Amino acid sequence: MLDRDGFRPNVGIILLNQRNQVFWGKRIRTHSWQFPQGGIDRGETPEQAMFRELHEEVGLLPPQVRVIARTRDWLRYEVPDRFIRRDARGHYKGQKQIWYLLQLLGHDWDLNLRATNHPEFDAWRWNDYWVPLDVVVEFKRGVYEMALTELARFLPRHEQRNRYLRSGMRTREHESSGQASLPRTSSLLVKPGMELPPGASFDPDPQNSVPAPLEALPTQPVPKKPLDA
Repeated sequence: MLDRDGFRPNVGIILLNQRNQVFWGKRIRTHSWQFPQGGIDRGETPEQAMFRELHEEVGLLPPQVRVIARTRDWLRYEVPDRFIRRDARGHYKGQKQIWYLLQLLGHDWDLNLRATNHPEFDAWRWNDYWVPLDVVVEFKRGVYEMALTELARFLPRHEQRNRYLRSGMRTREHESSGQASLPRTSSLLVKPGMELPPGASFDPDPQNSVPAPLEALPTQPVPKKPLDA
């Protein structure tokens, strides 16, 4: 279904976790990463298409997310001829998209990349909101930047504290109390005993790792030395 200018109606999805990080999916059998997106079928509204694509590509249902905002107008990008099927060249030009900003209300393990028999992604991660656009296929970068910029003002507010300062303060606190400092761990790592969503794999980016909360070390009684005779 194309409009008169040769653009296919489409929806894009920016899915947030509780830290305002975004879902970042690796396209199956490729090295390219992107947000979930998909075409709008005949008779569908953009929101209906968004929820359908959300389930088909990420495995989530409407009660598991909260719709925060959407772009006001269509955002367009043209597809180079080398990426267009031969039978579509000449009348298919690209995509026009409505982008939605969603927040995950459930858990990481609710994500399911194999909700259908035609998965789009074979790995995923949480990434900073301003994702590195240089890993997005070049002809989509402009639309990604426009969507992220327009929707950034709707991001849920969270307490912003300097994570490096916080980490340094913890280290000093443990040193001053005579306790060895614990190694920093990534918040993207899977909890012990937790299974990955079907078909998914975490591929954390060390540059985007956030120190996990440090737990108190167990204290052991210090044996008393015998007094000299």
